[in-house]
Amino acid sequence: MAALLIPRRSRGMRTRLGCLSHKSDSYNDFTAILPDKPNRALKRLSTEEATRWAESFDVLLSHKYGLAAFRAFLKTEFSEENLEFWLACEDFKKTRSATKLASKAQRIFEEFIDVQAPREVNIDFQTRELTRRNVQEPSLSCFDQAQGKVHSLMEKDSYPRFLRSKIYTDLLSQTQRRLS
Repeated sequence: MAALLIPRRSRGMRTRLGCLSHKSDSYNDFTAILPDKPNRALKRLSTEEATRWAESFDVLLSHKYGLAAFRAFLKTEFSEENLEFWLACEDFKKTRSATKLASKAQRIFEEFIDVQAPREVNIDFQTRELTRRNVQEPSLSCFDQAQGKVHSLMEKDSYPRFLRSKIYTDLLSQTQRRLS
């Protein structure tokens, strides 16, 4: 019952602080979240594929192991909400039912966009307000501006750090060692 009285921000902060001891920027952390069994997945991943992730951010996002590695990296930086929001928007765009569209839009807004949302993404006031208005009469494009801002933020900020991270460099080394 006491947990219910703690403000949402405090619970989120406590969760993040509790995870500090569990976060590290290592190849092993990446393998734990692979969509397949780690050894089998890494045998399928070629050095060429992993190297292509450095060509563009969109190439990285379009590859399931690239996405998993990037997610693992973002978790080490406590910014995985950006990727989760982007993915939620991609899923939202596939919605065909008008009733599901409205409920999904509201859920995404409350989880990622609203001020003090549990996984609030970093967007400017104008984008937040435009998105708030768009969600009142949801369409498949109601999150486009916010999603674009978050994509740009990840591409310009997190992606270059990912390419220099231990997760990525260890992964490349691992795929290259397999060839030796």
